[in-house]
Amino acid sequence: MTAAPAPRRPVRGSATGRPIMAALDLFGRRWTLRILWELRDQALGFRPLQQRCDGMSSSVLHQRLTELQETRLIERDLDGGYRLTALGRDASHELRGLHRWSERWAAELDRTPADDPEAEQSP
Repeated sequence: MTAAPAPRRPVRGSATGRPIMAALDLFGRRWTLRILWELRDQALGFRPLQQRCDGMSSSVLHQRLTELQETRLIERDLDGGYRLTALGRDASHELRGLHRWSERWAAELDRTPADDPEAEQSP
């Protein structure tokens, strides 16, 4: 298992160690954003989180949870569930902005078919 991405260390696709590159590496890992999204409003145990993530494999979920704990975005609560830390809540807040953008993007694509060249021309 590889170490979780961290600022000021080389990461996939970048030797600079810039914080944004480490964040992009972490968030670009399969299922990471989905886990953060599912934890945005409440703590969840392993099995409920796995179910909300469309039944992803236990090994991948375990690996992602370990990485997110190492990067201080999630922590275990007293009941053994997983919850966002203050840093995780900050990331979740930023993801909500991406969610709003994605809704506008979807509406735009629904409104203007890409295969209609006349729809893109100005009147």
